[in-house]
Amino acid sequence: MPVKKRRGDLFSIWDYDGRIAFEDIILATEDFDIRYCIGVGGYGSVYRAQLPSGKVVAVKKLHRSEIDEPAYLRSFKNEVQMLKEIPASEHCETAWVNIVKNMAHALSYMHHDRTPPIIHRDISSNNILLDSKLEGFVSDFGTAIEIIRPRFVQSNLVAGTYGYIAPEFAYTMVVTKKCDVYSFGVVALETMIGKHPGELITSLLSSYAKI
Repeated sequence: MPVKKRRGDLFSIWDYDGRIAFEDIILATEDFDIRYCIGVGGYGSVYRAQLPSGKVVAVKKLHRSEIDEPAYLRSFKNEVQMLKEIPASEHCETAWVNIVKNMAHALSYMHHDRTPPIIHRDISSNNILLDSKLEGFVSDFGTAIEIIRPRFVQSNLVAGTYGYIAPEFAYTMVVTKKCDVYSFGVVALETMIGKHPGELITSLLSSYAKI
């Protein structure tokens, strides 16, 4: 049986072939070897894969223990749907010198230029992926939600990363765009000073204690 020829962009609607794409990903990551892992989240791990065409992609693989959990599968499908509806140029493409400016641009698109708006709910430095050209992409839309008005969220569904979650959310349990804005502010400071603001505060307090 002849091998199907690889042509064009395997991820475009015309050339997509799931079997070939999967085979290329397995080869590119050496069956998801830890050396290619560039991030680990609550639902899965993200791997860097360079396809035969030279294109570099980020591939998320769900944790084995969570594959059969309906809640995690729904979250994964939600993430895929969100990414499909946001233009690639709006996934927060950045260079280090423009990271704050471009993150703001990406959030502005999600919050104001899209209907209904998207609240990411987990903006953190761990969820900004950088490629070899130091272009960044907002990742992990598994907890993102579409929202029209402020929305109450049950405590067992709280999403976010410790140190980046807006303090008012802990008191009100209401999700708004401001939750993302607070998280963005933390990442902006982290980018400018080279460490999480919490680490800086701890360091300063420690220094004052020695005086």
